[in-house]
Amino acid sequence: MKGIPIAGVRNFALMGHTGSGKTSLLDVMLNILGTNDRIGSPDDKTSMADWTPEEQEHEISIFAKPFDGVYTAASGKQRRFVVTDTPGYADFIGQLICAAETSDASLLVIDAISGIQVGTTRAWKVCEKRNLPRGIVINGLDKDDASFEKALSEIKAQWGDSRCVPVVLPTPDGASEVDILNTPAAEIPAELADTVKAIKDHLIELAAETDDALMGKYFEGEELTADEFSDGLRKAVHDAILIPVFACSAKSHVGVQETMDSISRLFPSPEDYPVKCADGHEVETCENEPFAGIVRRSVNDPFVGQLSFVRVYRGTLTPNCEVFNTTKGEKERIGNILFVNGKKQTDCQEAKAGDVIAIPKLKNTFLNDTLCAVGEKITFKPIEFPNPVAAYAVEPKTKGDEDKIGVALQRAAAEDPSIRVERNKETHETILWGMGDMHLDVTIEHIKHRSKVDISHHTPKVAYKETITGTGEGHYKHRKQSGGRGQYGECYVRIRPKNSPDEEGFANKIVGGAIPGNFIPACQKGFVEGMTKGPLVGAEVTNVVVELYDGSYHDVDSSEVAFKIAGSRALHEAIENANPVLLEPIMSVHVMVPDEFMGDISGILNTKRGRILGMGQEDGLQVIEADVPQVEMFKFCSELRSITSGRGSFEMEFSRYEQVVANIAQKVIAAARKAKEDAH
Repeated sequence: MKGIPIAGVRNFALMGHTGSGKTSLLDVMLNILGTNDRIGSPDDKTSMADWTPEEQEHEISIFAKPFDGVYTAASGKQRRFVVTDTPGYADFIGQLICAAETSDASLLVIDAISGIQVGTTRAWKVCEKRNLPRGIVINGLDKDDASFEKALSEIKAQWGDSRCVPVVLPTPDGASEVDILNTPAAEIPAELADTVKAIKDHLIELAAETDDALMGKYFEGEELTADEFSDGLRKAVHDAILIPVFACSAKSHVGVQETMDSISRLFPSPEDYPVKCADGHEVETCENEPFAGIVRRSVNDPFVGQLSFVRVYRGTLTPNCEVFNTTKGEKERIGNILFVNGKKQTDCQEAKAGDVIAIPKLKNTFLNDTLCAVGEKITFKPIEFPNPVAAYAVEPKTKGDEDKIGVALQRAAAEDPSIRVERNKETHETILWGMGDMHLDVTIEHIKHRSKVDISHHTPKVAYKETITGTGEGHYKHRKQSGGRGQYGECYVRIRPKNSPDEEGFANKIVGGAIPGNFIPACQKGFVEGMTKGPLVGAEVTNVVVELYDGSYHDVDSSEVAFKIAGSRALHEAIENANPVLLEPIMSVHVMVPDEFMGDISGILNTKRGRILGMGQEDGLQVIEADVPQVEMFKFCSELRSITSGRGSFEMEFSRYEQVVANIAQKVIAAARKAKEDAH
């Protein structure tokens, strides 16, 4: 925004557990910034942040959304705030990661009564992994039984006594707040004087530790100047060796101003951060260089069409210009640029480093694409997202909507990187993957609201495979005579397991011209086709070697079609004679739970035929590493959440295929045969 240099921009993300008051705090901040002329509330559905139908229906934040405004600090300095509200619910962690990757700092909101919850820990881990500067606000101090001291003690015990330092304290009567760095000594209540002095002394030490010259001055007993103290504190926050803690009661509007003053003073600006490119080198973030930014979100607005939200990292972007998409290698024409605050969209005449702006109707630009000034060749490192862990098989409720549902699902996946859509070629189902049942349900609701298409869903089928454990032979003579030229082809085949994964799957052992060379490829096609449907459940046959060792032909009636049919039928007989077995996909599972749930979750994994490979600790939680059949994992997301009250989480990825145990295999085979009979 004109008039405010890049050094005055504060781009940060609001994070925390669902229900900690993030959105209520944001609504008050937006009112102070002048972005909203009245204070909204998620309770009565007037919040500027939670305005989508899905958010109002579920009464939680679902989408990460940017807001901006100009703040005049107590010092009189103007700061440009760019704030991203993030969801606290576990299923929407992709939105949290996206905000963390494109913000310069984070503000973690903790409820004064509930303290650190699983969503807080999750947000902390996201910040810690990226060494993102952060502050913590203890919110809701106006509630009965709320205790700043108790919450602060928990924070210090969890994340470091000397690292987590309060800079905004509640007064003894709870009616106001003391900004330790800004409140004159004469205005500090007598009961807090000693506490404030001890905190200030510790902050001076932390500031001095950021610079050798300041450290020498500190040890020699010299006082740091105001500028040295201020610069040292900002460096300490930037390096995440100082985590400032603020006291606040958003709903009573107490402490919000002081918290914003502290953010203005302590949080980094975009120029403090070089940005890592895909090739590893870093780019300085200054406003005097050519424009560069990354698309952090892509959505389809019902009124404007495609909107690409871009975090500007360098330079200045103005309307009616041409930019270069270095990810796609194509130029894009930019018309107007928008600042988006909830439902409110305003034209932007100039976007600078630190801004998050929306660009309408880009033709071929999507999430993670880098946009640059024409002539530049920067490509920023893409944002990485976790693998989805929950799945629905989806289909349109109304026949004829197949094309509509296909477009709607692909659009949903393009907008939300933690959603994945795939067509399973083995089960012939369309699978919608997400981070949990809530995530999938909300995605389907969103598609219904926007694309006007109803989707039904069920638990996906498992993509079993088949293989053999022995050797077997098969023979088939295809002979057909119905007037005119007939069909003739005869194949003798032998099948065995592969000796190694890299071994060729076909061996031509024909000697003496029993089958002419020009018909051998047709036999191979028959084998390939025959292996698409095994004899047990009609699944793909894998890890076998087929040897064609004999056969016969007819000078006139033999054809490629005849040998293809003969090859396929002979192969089926050989498989049935080679002790065929059923294979199922095995997932590598990484589960994180608090100590008290360790026994319950280990027991559940055992009942799911899981093999526990190891246990350990990570970020104060117990970790279980296990291999579990995929068929057992489709309901695990909701089971884990129910047992741990949302405090457990897990990740999984495909590992390999393994033979299904006999009793389970019998049930699967019987069910497949019954389904085949019913279909006929």
